[in-house]
Amino acid sequence: MEAWIFVHDPLERYLDDYKRTFDAWEAGGVRGIVVGYLRFVGENGENLPTFHSDPAVYKSFGIAPPAEGPRDPKKEQKFQAMLDDAASRGWHIMTFYAGGGGGSLPIEDDPHGVISYAARIQDTMNALPQAHGIVQDGPGEQHYELAFHHGGELLEIRPGSEERFTALGFDLGRLQRGIDHLRSSLQGLTPAAVRYQAAAGTLAGMQLFDINEDVIYWLRARRQLALGYIEGLAEQMPGLNRKVELGGIPRTAAFSSLTCQDYVEMGRLFDYVFPKHYYWHRGFDGLYGTVARWVQRLLDWNPTLSEADGLAVVRALFGIELPGVHSLLDMEMGFPDEFFSQVVYGETQRALDAIGPDKTICWVSTGRAPHAGDAMTARDLYKILDASRQAGLKRFLFHPDPEPGAAEWHILTNMCGTPWKEDMDGSYWPADTPRSTFSGHREPERYR
Repeated sequence: MEAWIFVHDPLERYLDDYKRTFDAWEAGGVRGIVVGYLRFVGENGENLPTFHSDPAVYKSFGIAPPAEGPRDPKKEQKFQAMLDDAASRGWHIMTFYAGGGGGSLPIEDDPHGVISYAARIQDTMNALPQAHGIVQDGPGEQHYELAFHHGGELLEIRPGSEERFTALGFDLGRLQRGIDHLRSSLQGLTPAAVRYQAAAGTLAGMQLFDINEDVIYWLRARRQLALGYIEGLAEQMPGLNRKVELGGIPRTAAFSSLTCQDYVEMGRLFDYVFPKHYYWHRGFDGLYGTVARWVQRLLDWNPTLSEADGLAVVRALFGIELPGVHSLLDMEMGFPDEFFSQVVYGETQRALDAIGPDKTICWVSTGRAPHAGDAMTARDLYKILDASRQAGLKRFLFHPDPEPGAAEWHILTNMCGTPWKEDMDGSYWPADTPRSTFSGHREPERYR
């Protein structure tokens, strides 16, 4: 498989030593990078831009340009040199989001905010000619947590979304009635109903959750909000002054119906789709953690349900069958081999079937920063990549924390390039693993 790596902020960690790092990455099989966020850290911890914005770009889109602010020209020059080096290697270069800033149009004229964002993309691509395009994290994503977590919850109209729904012609009162009805249904589950209907298919599930017309109206509105953003953003790309590739990072396929990120539509409209291979427990965005929080909230609302009942409800909603998991405690025991051969393989295959193998680049991470999840092991990383490869995946992006560790790098290079030689005195040592010896003495020459 071909590897890409996420070069994420603070970007300063790369600026003075990028050539040595990139040499090692190239030997290890890296053929692409996604760079971002596009910001530096100022002396007082403030964010500084990575390039100077062009006011004329924003005026051409009919919006106000960003205000002038402090910059760091030396870092900007080093950043340009780093991207030049990556481009000279023939690497594929994408930015994580667009930089710049600027104003916006009235919501009636640009309900999804895609025109103002297209101005930022154009500004970024003009300033960074080495980049092939941008990658948008979670385009159109709707909330997916039943509990209030990561800044929101499923059963709400997001603060600030009222104007957007209104501009798109939706009835706010009916949306709220749909939300209230589904909340009431989820708070009124019984063991008998769950055990009778949860495993009996779509129609039985609609009866279990008492899905009425108002709930369907709300669910459809969420989907149209997400698809409207995805379609609107894609429609802006041909109007830019050069070919700009568009990538999007949706949650894994099992949650994509809940987040309203339709893989088929994204595959049709975007140049690349990066499904999140995020499986850790706790933190946010990990599959285990999300499932556990859903079960915990359902049991808080319905104390007569067992943990197995809660898992059955989650399975009825999302089709997620976790091998060997019959209770929340089972989720603390690590990931059995069947998880990778069944869940990871299946999630990868669903993505490939919906998007196509040439556009699918799974975004792989194993927890920790910035997601605050329980760290997954190097073995788990290998099993994720191996199951994905067996499913037919050609490329993946590795999201390190913040750089690969020694075990991770050993696995990546063995799967994608020249296997890394573990040598603490060598030219490259993965920064996430300390270089240290117990005694502090140097190795005698006779052993070298």
